Amino acid sequence: MSREQRAKIDAMLRQPRPEGPRSVEEIRAGFRALMAGMAVPEGIRVTATTLGDRPAVRVEPPAEGAAGTILYFHGGGFVYGSPDTAMSLTGSLVVRSGYTAFSVDYRLAPEHPFPAAVDDCLNAYRALLDGGVDPAAIAFAGDSAGGGLCVSTCLAARDAGLPLPAAIVAFSPGLDQTRTGESMETKADADPLLTREGMAHTGAMYLAGQDPRHPLLSPAVFADLTGFPPLLLQVGTNEMILDDSTRLAARAREAGVDVILDVVADVPHVFQSFTGVLDEADQALDRAAFFLGQHLRF
Repeated sequence: MSREQRAKIDAMLRQPRPEGPRSVEEIRAGFRALMAGMAVPEGIRVTATTLGDRPAVRVEPPAEGAAGTILYFHGGGFVYGSPDTAMSLTGSLVVRSGYTAFSVDYRLAPEHPFPAAVDDCLNAYRALLDGGVDPAAIAFAGDSAGGGLCVSTCLAARDAGLPLPAAIVAFSPGLDQTRTGESMETKADADPLLTREGMAHTGAMYLAGQDPRHPLLSPAVFADLTGFPPLLLQVGTNEMILDDSTRLAARAREAGVDVILDVVADVPHVFQSFTGVLDEADQALDRAAFFLGQHLRF
């Protein structure tokens, strides 16, 4: 744990931003610029492909790996981001686990509001199953909005009668579109990245007038997690959406689901992206890979 590392990242994320709401194009460009600075592991093999009628990328370890499959959902508030912006995370999981990942380029709001992203992620999972991949060898993983999609896609898969994946890994997942967690207030000053105004801006694009109390939109508050696979949730204390993870973990325990909740001190939203720069990021990714190795069977 390094106070100097954490302080440097916090200061970088607090650099002045433009006043007022930004356009979708500005938001997307800003996020691409931020994530372009994240370290991507050397040697990974990245190939364009298609899953469930959506573009995707296949990410393989440098050497021949194990037979497990990670279905990865990128972050970006359901409005921005892509498999490319999440490559530091996807690649890090692939290298550490030895598994192959598929990262889905799901449709984004405002052009495609809820439930387009969930539908695309479910169709990608269905495509893996239809292609003969054993669900016992599949894990869902994702960050931020993509972490939320891990849970929502699993709910949708269960409701569709599909076999569920072997495990879920969610980095700083967004799990509550009602924004009712206490941490929305108590962590507002500590969070160097997220703001209530910014989340309301992109959240309105994704919701497009729909009720945020839908279980697929706010599973931390309204979802029944009965029958879910083991969950690993990782979140930092300097996050306004900290309580998204703590409340989902509580619901999982109540439903009899195996759940591990990692709450890491003084780190920001999706701190795992800072691999190679922040000790806690590398430690968290190591734990995630170990968790996957415990639960995937092939």
